[in-house]
Amino acid sequence: MNILTKPKLAEEIQNAISKSISVKEMLLSHLYVTQIAQMAEILIQGLRDGNKLLICGNGGSAADAQHFAAELVTRYKVDRAPIAALALTTDASILTSVGNDYHYDLVFRKQVEALGKRGDILVAISTSGRSKNVLEAVQAAQKKGLKTMGLMGGNLDSPLSKEVDIAFHVPSTETARIQESHILVIHILSELIENEFAHGPSL
Repeated sequence: MNILTKPKLAEEIQNAISKSISVKEMLLSHLYVTQIAQMAEILIQGLRDGNKLLICGNGGSAADAQHFAAELVTRYKVDRAPIAALALTTDASILTSVGNDYHYDLVFRKQVEALGKRGDILVAISTSGRSKNVLEAVQAAQKKGLKTMGLMGGNLDSPLSKEVDIAFHVPSTETARIQESHILVIHILSELIENEFAHGPSL
């Protein structure tokens, strides 16, 4: 069966691509470009000062957290010294033990409390801006003196937006479009960070 012989399917595909492009075109505005630049500057300075990056999120955002950490620890485009970044979504034993012994809302908080130190940076990813375990992580990070930034969707009044030091809102309320833009922002940040450290000393 040729999927393109069914006009409705072709239309759905084109519609999804068009929506994704439309959201990304909005990110070209000065407001969003400036916010991404500010996040990059904070991340770069924190890493230069010898601090590390902690990243968390649920579901697709967990995958984005791991993706971001991988780009920095390994490489984005060029060979260079590894950059200190850790996704808090990868240790099944920690996640399940905290979820079982305490509460799932604490799976990231416990790790921030154990691993975070003053000057580190927590990147909290939540399309809704309402993920309780992500909010718990941010609150723990603030108590320990970490800087916090959030990647979220278009809800400007979300709890996460009010908690983080820097809030980046993708101008959409559709989860898929938000996540597609989050990974774009992550790739941009990875490139900007890598450009700063590509020829520098080991971190």
